[in-house]
Amino acid sequence: MSTKPLDYENLNENVKKCQYAVRGELYLRASELQKEGKKIIFTNVGNPHALGQKPLTFPRQVIALCQAPFLLDDPNVGLLFPADAIAKAKHYLSLNSGGLGAYSDSRGIPGVRIEVADFIERRDGYPSDPEHIFLTDGASKGIMQILHTIIRGPTDGVLVPVPQYPLYSATISLYGGSLVPYYLEETADWGLDINDLRQSIGQARQNGTTVRAMVIINPGNPTGQCLTEQNLRQIIQFCYEENLVLLADEVYQKNIYQDKHPFMSARKVLFDMGQPISKELQLVSFHTVSKGYWGECGQRGGYFEMTNIPPKSVEEIYKVASISLSPNVPAQIFMGLLANPLKLGDISYEQFSRESKGILESLRRRAHIMTDGFNSCKNVVWAMYSFPQIQLPPRAIDAAKKVEKAADVFYCLKLLEATGISTVPGSGFGQKEGVFHLRTTILPAEEDMPSIMSSFKKFNDEFMDRYE
Repeated sequence: MSTKPLDYENLNENVKKCQYAVRGELYLRASELQKEGKKIIFTNVGNPHALGQKPLTFPRQVIALCQAPFLLDDPNVGLLFPADAIAKAKHYLSLNSGGLGAYSDSRGIPGVRIEVADFIERRDGYPSDPEHIFLTDGASKGIMQILHTIIRGPTDGVLVPVPQYPLYSATISLYGGSLVPYYLEETADWGLDINDLRQSIGQARQNGTTVRAMVIINPGNPTGQCLTEQNLRQIIQFCYEENLVLLADEVYQKNIYQDKHPFMSARKVLFDMGQPISKELQLVSFHTVSKGYWGECGQRGGYFEMTNIPPKSVEEIYKVASISLSPNVPAQIFMGLLANPLKLGDISYEQFSRESKGILESLRRRAHIMTDGFNSCKNVVWAMYSFPQIQLPPRAIDAAKKVEKAADVFYCLKLLEATGISTVPGSGFGQKEGVFHLRTTILPAEEDMPSIMSSFKKFNDEFMDRYE
C-alpha cells in the first residue's frame, strides 16, 4: 500500500525539525509518571496558576461580567461586584460590537490598543501609535508572526541568544530559516559581549547566511538576567550598523527581584539615543499577561508594538493577521486591564494592590530560597526561573552516552524519577560544549519550596556519590 500524505515520512521536514524542550521528553515522562500515580511538581514551564498562584480578583470580576453581560441587568449585581468592576465591564463591552462572542478587528479592539499605547507612553516617556500595536494570542503568537514575516528562506538568519527560549529555535526551524547563535557569558551574570556578537554575525555571513534580525530576551529566559542600559545601547547601535530589525521579548519586565539592574525597555533606550538612530532602527517589542504578577497564561493575551516599520509592511502584517480573523477577545480585555490598571482612590485599588504586592513579594522570597538552595551550583535567580549549572562527573556522562541521552537529560530524568520534580535540561535552551544546566521555575507554593530544595539536594548528593 502506498504511503499517505500524513504518514510520518511524508510530513513537512520543517515540522519534523522543530524541537520544543519545555514540553519535550522530560514533560512527556512526567505525564506518564503522573498517570501511574506519582506526585509530579511541574516546574518545567512558567505556569503560575497551575502551581497554586491565585488569580487577581479585579480582572476576573471584570471578565466574569463581560462573559455574562446579563448579570449587569440584575438589580442585585452591586451586591456581588464592586462598582468599578461593573463600570469597567460596561466600558469593554461598549468597545466591541457584540461583546466577547464577536470577532474584533484583526489587530485587536481599537480602544484596547489605545490603552496599550498609553501604557507604553507612561512606561517609556515617549508617545506610542495604537495603529502600530497588534493584540495577539499571547506573546508567542506575535513572535511567530513577526519571524514568519522576516524569514524568506533557508539563507535568512536570526541572531538568537544562547541559552534561549526554544520558541525561537523551533519557530525558525518551522519557517525554514537559520538560527545564528550568540552566547551569553555566564561568568558575567549572563551578560552580552558585543565582540562575540560581531564574531557570530561575521561567521554566519561567511557561511552564506543573510542575517536579518536579532532577538533579545530581557529579562532573560532561561537565564533571568536584566540587560543594563549600556548593553541595550550597544545592541541598538550594533543593529543599526548591521541593518538588523531588533526583536525585544520583554514579557518578564515585572519579574525583577534585584535592585542592581532595573528593567528598561529597548524602545525607551532607542528614543533616548536620539536621531538618526531613533527614527531609523526597526524594532518590534512583545509583552503579555502570562507573566509578571498576573500569571494568566491560559488566557493567551499579548501584544507587539512596531517602531519605524514602513506603512506598506504594516499593511502586509495586518493582511496575514486577518487570515485568523481576530485574536481572542477575552484575552484582549485582560491586556487592556493590565495596560490601564486601577488607580489610587478606586474602590478595588487597595485589594488589587495588596494582592499584586503579595504575589511579587512571595516570588522574591522564593527566588532567594532557590538561589540559596542551589548554592552548590553556579546560580542566581533574577526572573521567573533558576538556571543552575550542574557539574556532572565523567562517569555520569559515560552512563548517559550508554543509554543515548544527553548528559543533562540523563540527570533531569533521574531527578524526575527520584523526586517528581519536572525540570528542563539546559541542552533544550542551548549551552556551551561540556557545560550542563537545568531550568526550573520559582513558582511552586512558597511553603513547599524548602522541601523541594531539600529533595533536590538529597538527590544531587546521592547522584554525585554514585557517579564520582
